[in-house]
Amino acid sequence: MPIPELKQNIERRNKLMECSIDLFIEKGYFNTAIRDIIVRSGFGTGTFYNYFIDKEDVLKALLEGFTEQIIESFSEYWTIERDLYKRFIETKRLTMELFAENENLSEIYCRVAGASETIDQCIKQFEDKLIDFYSKNIEYGIQKGIFNNVSVPPIAHAILATEKFLLYKWIVLRAISKQEMIEMVVSFHETLAKGLLKS
Repeated sequence: MPIPELKQNIERRNKLMECSIDLFIEKGYFNTAIRDIIVRSGFGTGTFYNYFIDKEDVLKALLEGFTEQIIESFSEYWTIERDLYKRFIETKRLTMELFAENENLSEIYCRVAGASETIDQCIKQFEDKLIDFYSKNIEYGIQKGIFNNVSVPPIAHAILATEKFLLYKWIVLRAISKQEMIEMVVSFHETLAKGLLKS
């Protein structure tokens, strides 16, 4: 495929995703029809179906892109920071800062669970990737003899549960600020890291 055509395909797909995010926030995911996305984008119906099967496919693409962004920021940080204790804490700060920077995606993530089996599967895949990444971080610390030999899955799940709860408090309940959400997650991980560290 020639470069200009490839670039145009990426731009069209990105525009459809951006229009979808805007509409999911304005009208709600459930009240947004594929037709709304097509009209907002200015593209034809065929263009939408060249890139996506349905609305759930758009959501899946948004969540997958978000996961890649989180993992990419981790990987970048890991090349700089070698201290496992600091890495354990600061990678969670990076995660929550990305959620904070992508407020619309965070809102969609907090509000669409339970909508359908397909959406729940999208969310599960998103969360499984995060849990896998958190698990590998802890396992690496155990292998290096820095962390205690603990059962990793419950800790990885607890990390995600804490992040989700604080996101919910910020996005849905509006009970805490964006900054408080980030700081609470970091504080939780500082405490957790102290428990994981070998004395």
